Amino acid sequence: MTNLSVNINKVATLRNARGENIPNVQQVAVDCELFGANGITVHPRPDERHIRYEDVYLLWPLIKTEFNIEGYPSPEFIDLVLKVKPAQVTLVPDAPDAITSSAGWQVEPNLEFLTGIVDTLREAGIRSSIFVDTDIENIRMAAKAGADRVELFTKPYADRYPSDPESAVAPYIEASRAAHQAGLGVNAGHDLNLDNLKFFHEQLPYLNEVSIGHSLISDALYLGLEETVRRYKSCLE
Repeated sequence: MTNLSVNINKVATLRNARGENIPNVQQVAVDCELFGANGITVHPRPDERHIRYEDVYLLWPLIKTEFNIEGYPSPEFIDLVLKVKPAQVTLVPDAPDAITSSAGWQVEPNLEFLTGIVDTLREAGIRSSIFVDTDIENIRMAAKAGADRVELFTKPYADRYPSDPESAVAPYIEASRAAHQAGLGVNAGHDLNLDNLKFFHEQLPYLNEVSIGHSLISDALYLGLEETVRRYKSCLE
């Protein structure tokens, strides 16, 4: 079974536009779980332009499925996740001013740094995932760093899918196999949507989880949140 984790950052973006509490980020998270999501993902950034650190603390006691916190492992971020102790922390290499995640880690040049972070998370009982591309050696280095999983950056797949689905997914099939052989679980995320998710899921072996936010929340504007979660879940059956 492949789990669906709903990234609710865009809900917080909408709320922050008015400076009030509509839509209510905590209620949306609870509703996503009620409608069938297997987890909730947030990515607090230093400027708190969408999910705020305060949101993470408010969500913490409410999440009944898996709570996944993404972010660059700054001291402030690590302090946050060690206090909250989510099921999973996904380490991303974003600069503080990045609009969205646009690349995975180059693990080898950052091996000592990432190994230390992963060790800290393991000691706290938190599953670690390192955001990477499909380079096989890079994935093997993530295993060397001691990570529990990798999250495959799927924008290149999404960009190529409309014109050539088979070649778009081929590197991800090999990456997933390599991760499994290295003892890693496999997550995936970025630009997965109702058009390309089902094929991706059908083709990829060993896929544990997809994390989807922007497309899912955008679809919910037309379909409603409950129906949207149901449709994304159906792509993973």
